[in-house]
Amino acid sequence: MTPKAAFGEGLSLVYRRTIDDEPALRERDFPGPSRYLAPPTGMTMSKLTLAEEALRRRTFAIIAHPDAGKTTLTEHILLSGGAIRAAGAVRARGENRRTRSDWMKIEKERGISVSASVMTFEHDGKMFNLLDTPGHEDFSEDTYRTLTAADCAIMVLDAAKGIEPQTLKLFEVCRLRDIPIITFINKLDREAQDPMALLDDIASRLQLDPAPIWWPAESGNRLRGMVELGTGRFQPYARKAAGEAEDPDHPAPLPLEDAARYFEAGEQEALTEALELVEGGYPSFNRQSFLEGHLTPVLWGSALRHFGIDQLLAAIGEWAPPPKVLKAQKAAPPETRNAPEPVDMAVQPGSDEVTGFVFKVQANMDPNHRDRIAMFRMASGSFKRGMKLKVQNTGKSLSVNAPIMFFASDRELAEDAYAGDVIGIPNHGVLRVGDSLSESGMIRFAGLPNFAPEILQRVRVKDPLKAKHLKKALDGLAEEGVTQLFRPEIGADFIVGAVGQLQFEVMADRLGEEYGLEVIFEPSPYAEARWIDGTPADVEDFMGKYRGQMARDIDQAPVFLAKSSWETGYVMERYPKVAFTKTRERG
Repeated sequence: MTPKAAFGEGLSLVYRRTIDDEPALRERDFPGPSRYLAPPTGMTMSKLTLAEEALRRRTFAIIAHPDAGKTTLTEHILLSGGAIRAAGAVRARGENRRTRSDWMKIEKERGISVSASVMTFEHDGKMFNLLDTPGHEDFSEDTYRTLTAADCAIMVLDAAKGIEPQTLKLFEVCRLRDIPIITFINKLDREAQDPMALLDDIASRLQLDPAPIWWPAESGNRLRGMVELGTGRFQPYARKAAGEAEDPDHPAPLPLEDAARYFEAGEQEALTEALELVEGGYPSFNRQSFLEGHLTPVLWGSALRHFGIDQLLAAIGEWAPPPKVLKAQKAAPPETRNAPEPVDMAVQPGSDEVTGFVFKVQANMDPNHRDRIAMFRMASGSFKRGMKLKVQNTGKSLSVNAPIMFFASDRELAEDAYAGDVIGIPNHGVLRVGDSLSESGMIRFAGLPNFAPEILQRVRVKDPLKAKHLKKALDGLAEEGVTQLFRPEIGADFIVGAVGQLQFEVMADRLGEEYGLEVIFEPSPYAEARWIDGTPADVEDFMGKYRGQMARDIDQAPVFLAKSSWETGYVMERYPKVAFTKTRERG
């Protein structure tokens, strides 16, 4: 028998509770609005094999256009999974009602997600690693990196708006990475588009076969519930009465033919007719087709009203794939003399060696300590606390004595972890985004890309005496991927690059909150940044002629700062032997 959630001091990710432990289960209050279930005493260690432990992992990301209800859905999935006792509604006021996944000050103030966060919980015998991603397009790079750690994605659509621009972009990323997608159409408690029009939109714009699992009975004020296709099981919807503080529990499901009391005249017959059309017009669910990326199961509900969430969580547990086989190379660290050529290989989740990669670095999650946590996605093996791992691209050895299991900004010590799990490794600059770690130090996964920024600005601190502190703070934020930092070869300016204006606002907020630095952003003379590559002689020749426009990124790679897109095209024509790229692999 497994607990719905397992959080607590020194918690092992693989502990299981026996029936005798049942009376020992207790609640313990943690700081913040939510209460977690503390681990019972007398836990027994799992006897599962590495492959079996990997098979019970579900690592998934939630993607959506801003305001589609992604963060609210995250909260209610955690509530359904038993990981929290009360979902902090974004719209609520006061410190006692905050979302668990939006933990930064700016996220709480604006009600948006600006940083990816990780939440781990156990439910129904499976271990879920939920990756909440920023929906805003200005933070698409963070979302892209997070999706590299996911085996499945939940695509959230607003029932009134359908597919929106950012949804389309994120879907393309999922398609590039062969990530299967479960579709959740949210906000049924508001007036929605025609359900068939929404499905046809998915089919035409995403080139995906939509397979409806449930079908809604109206929407908005006329929402009666939803029916499961194939079984005819009806899930009634309970509307919150005016003046009520909490949403009521939704009634238990029942056969559609027995649900007449939930409908007004003619509605039940209309729903039955619609079901016949849907079952004849859309494909039934096929798991193989879903895993290959040709089909998406479609579920419906309202995250805010906790309607359809249990069904979504059950679908993730049943259909989402366990950790997949990852492509890698067996390669010696770069400085190794007479190193053999790298060999392509596949890392199996059930293999013995502990391997994985860093997909995100987060600084100052705990404002009381200048902490720096690398989020490490395990690809294989059985990790134990205190284990030594080696960084492939530097050859450095790292003792992981205090690995962390995440719950947004809260954390617990992790004793064990398996393929698919995400653990935090505290470090002081040893680990970077894109680093590959393994016991042998010989396994290298594909690095994560940096994208050329669209806006370049000069940043300076108001107090000149804090210039040295500014460099350290900017380095830290660039390590996280909040923005990109370029140091010109000539001069002492800091040039900061971002995808959108909101990134600069977040950066200014964090510099003030976490580092006590008041900064000013000024227009820079540059419009574009391009990484350059080529033979050492060709690169040196180009850099000599454009020394005033050359800079170095955080990895000391050379970057050309162009004053216009015309100038970029001009130098590319003049120097055909030099490669000017919009992306650069990290790690």
